[in-house]
Amino acid sequence: MESQAQRQIDPTPDLSDQQPEKSLSPFQLAMRRFLKNKLAIVGIIILAFFVLVAIFADVIATHSPTASNMYKVEAKADGENWLGTDSSGRDNFSRLVHGSRISLTIGFFAMLFTLVIGTALGSVAGYYGGKIDGFIMRVTDLMMILPFLLLVLTVIAILQKINITIFITIIALTSWPTLTRLIRATFLSLREKEYILGARSIGASDMRIIFKHFLPNAVGPIIVNATLMMATMIIIESALSFIGFGIPQPTPTWGNMVTEANSLRMLQNNWESWLPPGLAILLTVLSINFIGDGLRDAFDPKSNY
Repeated sequence: MESQAQRQIDPTPDLSDQQPEKSLSPFQLAMRRFLKNKLAIVGIIILAFFVLVAIFADVIATHSPTASNMYKVEAKADGENWLGTDSSGRDNFSRLVHGSRISLTIGFFAMLFTLVIGTALGSVAGYYGGKIDGFIMRVTDLMMILPFLLLVLTVIAILQKINITIFITIIALTSWPTLTRLIRATFLSLREKEYILGARSIGASDMRIIFKHFLPNAVGPIIVNATLMMATMIIIESALSFIGFGIPQPTPTWGNMVTEANSLRMLQNNWESWLPPGLAILLTVLSINFIGDGLRDAFDPKSNY
């Protein structure tokens, strides 16, 4: 009886059956914080919707996005043309659906190429320093001094005829300086860390140090800027198409569709031609910005999420 009473009042818990909680990596902790951000989740849902529309555009579209019907120019919405037709008799709904594929493709690959260029140059400048850093930074400063829009318009005007690949290349080759400076600053802050000096002391190669120690510690800023950069690329494509320097007609892009708003008559009487692509651009850019803000907060150790 005495031993039973002692067991009942013994305050020491029995830990023999409890398993130690597995520690989470910094990336897992960041993802946990990210999933608690409601706006970021909304952004993922909206972006996923447009991505699915782009993937299944051939199934969803009711007409060819480039075929003109001169008997139905600037037609209002009906059972055959759900969003009416544009000033060339092309089906607006089909162009909207296929435009999601072109606009998202341009945004993604322009961001990807810019990311590769900026990360490569910033890594080399920040890791080696000295004359290499000085040369890369002077080129970067020169690119940042030149007006971005004027530079892009000049290159496009010289080439005259462009396609999607050339357009993506032009945007990427003129958009890398900001990311280069960011990656360089991150690498400079890591150069004198103890684990970097330790890796050098044991004879680790430069490539191993960069890919094993530098880039993993810079992945947070890289991911955040990549998402925000994709939104910027979509806006750039739309803006250039609006002023006539984007992807040429009749290729369907959201920017090409918004050019219908250049006409006051279309702006007032045929909103089906320009308002849906304008809303698509708005929602896509907002969703990507929500995701970027969520990633920024998630990778910030001081975040409240």
